[in-house]
Amino acid sequence: MRHEMEAATEPVPTRGPSAFANRYATLTKWVSVALVALSVLLILRRLPLGPVMQALEEWIASLSTWGPVVFVVLYVIAVVFVFPASPLTLAAGALFGLAGGLAVASVGSTTGAALAFLVARYLARDRVAKWVERYPKFAAIDRAVGAGGWRIVAMLRLSPAVPFNLQNYLYGLTRIRFWPCVLTSWAAMLPGTFLYVYLGHVGRAGLDASAGAERARTPAEWALMAVGLLATVFVTVYVTRLARRALKQYGDIEKPNVQGTAPVTGEAARPKGWPWGTTALATFALVTVGVAVAVHFNPSLISLGPPEVVLREAYEEKSDGPAFDHSAIDELMKAHVDRDGWVDYEGLKRDAAKLDAYIAAVASAPFDEMGRSQKLAMLLNAYNAFTVRLILDYYPIASIQDIPAPKRWDDVRWQVGPHRWSLNQIEHEQIRPKFREPRIHFALVCAAVGCPKLRNEAYRPNRLEEQLEDQTRYVHGHGRWFRVEPGAGAVHLTRLYLWYGGDFRQVAGSVPKFAARYAPDLNRALEAGSTPKIEWLPYDWALNSQNNKR
Repeated sequence: MRHEMEAATEPVPTRGPSAFANRYATLTKWVSVALVALSVLLILRRLPLGPVMQALEEWIASLSTWGPVVFVVLYVIAVVFVFPASPLTLAAGALFGLAGGLAVASVGSTTGAALAFLVARYLARDRVAKWVERYPKFAAIDRAVGAGGWRIVAMLRLSPAVPFNLQNYLYGLTRIRFWPCVLTSWAAMLPGTFLYVYLGHVGRAGLDASAGAERARTPAEWALMAVGLLATVFVTVYVTRLARRALKQYGDIEKPNVQGTAPVTGEAARPKGWPWGTTALATFALVTVGVAVAVHFNPSLISLGPPEVVLREAYEEKSDGPAFDHSAIDELMKAHVDRDGWVDYEGLKRDAAKLDAYIAAVASAPFDEMGRSQKLAMLLNAYNAFTVRLILDYYPIASIQDIPAPKRWDDVRWQVGPHRWSLNQIEHEQIRPKFREPRIHFALVCAAVGCPKLRNEAYRPNRLEEQLEDQTRYVHGHGRWFRVEPGAGAVHLTRLYLWYGGDFRQVAGSVPKFAARYAPDLNRALEAGSTPKIEWLPYDWALNSQNNKR
């Protein structure tokens, strides 16, 4: 009778559709994970991460010795409030390098873990206890820590069985003492921390290389970094596997079971039918793939700012290249733009026919046959003329941002010779990557007060160097775009340096070094080894009309 009852209660292996579902659910899960990973990588390639990292780096640098301290404080806040810490660990490697990143990330994670421990033990014990009641592994962890002490803490820190931030609070409810827990956590978290810091460090090196770093790394250096990364991954995975094996004697930590019942094994332990979680993951993977494909063909969908480009010279000078007459735009600029770049749009509107005649001439220009200087002068004049025409199309307006976004910088309506481009294409595809000349950012004008002044004459191929240098010096001589505090303790820069920092770094090594060419006080400070605090000036999008003259 007893044997019959045991046989009746023994789980019966599942066959047929359930076994099929389990087998293919596992396959679907891993395929979905792979698709999500590949899609995220594709999306990240389209994100302008370089300017973001540079802005963070310059902000940290502007804090001087307080930079690492502020980063640690932010890290501690993230840990205590149970925010994912891995992005900050990656950022530490990118911002502070390998050794510095490991130091700040380790201090931040350990300090955050210690504070969470103290909160759980002394300040909010009842609330934390109610919170972790929903976590079925806690009872097993409590028993294991009581029996194994710091050894269990070390193995759990090395194993992904329990989320990092949750562990910080769980240990505060166990019997382990504060210092053994904190010191063990610090040591056991080092391998994982080092891995993420290394990834951030390598990622930053890749961004610098793609943006044209001051010194290119040799293939041997890249190979050494790759070997180091692979070794770090191998050691981290190996140590994690050892920790998980050691935890098997506390099997209920990895897979909790109801006390007093035998563990369910075999096919019966698997969910019958198709798991809903796998369906959700597969759906998420398909959505991610769709987003990645859309972003690949239309990067502007996730544009966070101007794209990064590698500056190079794509054209040669041609002494016998075709000439182009810019006198029409020259006359219009002299008549309706004052020496400080303020524009009389009412007057330009009355002379719109002359502007349209110049734009028509640009559309029939022999652009492809021109030499380097002729092309750059043509593109600068055309860009500014097109922008003025765009403003007149909607005038009167208070700002170029009042124009509908699709009609502003991405409208492919402007003809230059045989080519039809948008304003963004002219700047980011035709000028920046084909002329190693960051001073163009002080010549292209977006019709805003925050933009550099609109020059009241046409750019001429034979005077380009003089005109670009004059524009750049003008910007660095006016407080609207550039200021240096006495003693060069701080430098206030136009946001053009923030948005296009990569262009200036490729030519001068850093943003401050480029600006120092036009600021003796800043140059002396840099030569003395000081690091001025960088502050970004507000960007005024009001129309650069003479009615708004400051």
